[in-house]
Amino acid sequence: MSADGNESSRDKLIRARNGDAAAREELVRENLGLVKYIVKRFLNRGVEYEDLFQYGCLGLLKAIDRFDPDYPVQFSTYAVPLVMGEIRRFLRDDGPVHVSRTIREHARTVAAFSEAFTQREKRAPGIGEIAEGTGLSREDALLALNSTRRVRSLSEPSGQEGDLRLMDVLGRDTMAAVDRSLTLNKLLNDLPPEDRALIVRRYFKAHTQTQIARDMGISQVQVSRLESRILKRMRMMAGQS
Repeated sequence: MSADGNESSRDKLIRARNGDAAAREELVRENLGLVKYIVKRFLNRGVEYEDLFQYGCLGLLKAIDRFDPDYPVQFSTYAVPLVMGEIRRFLRDDGPVHVSRTIREHARTVAAFSEAFTQREKRAPGIGEIAEGTGLSREDALLALNSTRRVRSLSEPSGQEGDLRLMDVLGRDTMAAVDRSLTLNKLLNDLPPEDRALIVRRYFKAHTQTQIARDMGISQVQVSRLESRILKRMRMMAGQS
């Protein structure tokens, strides 16, 4: 517990790992902005926002369950690739969906609950409300919701222009660049300001080590050592050796 009485995210993660459902739910609420930010990068692909958001939330739940509070990284840095991984898996699933009997039964339960909820509250229920109202886990509720989604045809247009079919763009992995961009953005934001400034100058503004050394009043060798140390830390934060 911090001095101002507000519990840290790391404390909540420890509680969540120990089975505290309230801590898990609070962590989900606190990180929904991160999921929404990532989902926006995958829009305009002929897929509903809600579908992407639901799978992003599934990735967030996996991140909460798997994150080790002893990791020397911010939770959001760890969560980004898991959230994106679930979205990517959903987008790449272009074939017919084979749904088990259990999932079909869950889908009927979710549909009945959602219809009653919408009539009563005059709005669609959120995934948390569906899970609570049906007694399903969030993961099972998500699977049930998405088991009824439309299977896309390979011959349907892949974009608004209609000049390309889905089969024409399969295999083009434009998401890798999005992965790198989001991950790098998080890594930079987690660095101390002085370290971030050095990396930005070296790799985004193409400043030489000599220029930076002159401005910082230190030697070029010292700048080189600083740069190596920062890059090593960034690799560790990204989970790379």
